[in-house]
Amino acid sequence: MNIHKFINTGLRLSLAVAALLYTSSLSAQTTCQDVEKLTVNENVTTVITASEPIQMMDISTDKVAGDKPLDNVVTVKPKEGGHQDGDVIGIVTVITERYRVQYALVYTTHISEAVTDKEVELVERNAFHNPAVSMSTTDMVGYAMKVWNSPARYRNVSTRKDKLKMRLNNIYVVGEYFFIDFSVENNTNLPFNIDELRIKLQDKKQEKATNVQTIELKPALILDRSTSFQKGYRNVVVLKKMTFPNDKVLTFELSEKQISGRTISLDLDYEDVLAADSFNSILLNER
Repeated sequence: MNIHKFINTGLRLSLAVAALLYTSSLSAQTTCQDVEKLTVNENVTTVITASEPIQMMDISTDKVAGDKPLDNVVTVKPKEGGHQDGDVIGIVTVITERYRVQYALVYTTHISEAVTDKEVELVERNAFHNPAVSMSTTDMVGYAMKVWNSPARYRNVSTRKDKLKMRLNNIYVVGEYFFIDFSVENNTNLPFNIDELRIKLQDKKQEKATNVQTIELKPALILDRSTSFQKGYRNVVVLKKMTFPNDKVLTFELSEKQISGRTISLDLDYEDVLAADSFNSILLNER
């Protein structure tokens, strides 16, 4: 082959590859013209509902007010009018545990055209690996349901008070979390109206009230949010994995609303929590 022809052929090939790479890079980019549009008006609150808890919301401009009234709901509304029909007045970004989505907020002077309710659709979601979330709420609920439906493996960790019996059923560990399954038997004819469920890490011996050290723990998930029960109650609580010394106990306290105001609690020693490791593979294999 002639050397000049060879060079020209190589040059054309290089230019073609460069053009292809440039085109690919352009197609990987998204502008505000490419994202989903939501028409908004200052007299209408637009409610955006995600399928899972929202970790972060961002609005690109102070012309739009935003709020997150619920874990999986955000609201947006222009602060004032005076915009032209079709103006993009901002971009709202919603990031959940497993995906992110953006919407261009397009102003309309016609209230009837403003979006009042918007559910994030599957095709709009961009997969997102959130390093702060080791297990999504959806997966957590799935594991908790399996624990809730599994037979009780603990029989000797329980407490009795006021004809109530509180018992530990199971402890599983999956990833960075403990799944603690417990139940309460009500041997009276009086329904138990739940006020709150509290989980505390506290001293095993409480000789002097002034010296008691109690740490309130916030669960990652409480499976059952029932407010009352007649005879039987079962729940699964998910806690971040932890260690604690032998002079402390992990306490589950279920209290009743007034007037009756009954309270029953269950203390777990660290030995009970350590036993969770042996059930990890069983739970994962059942999934």
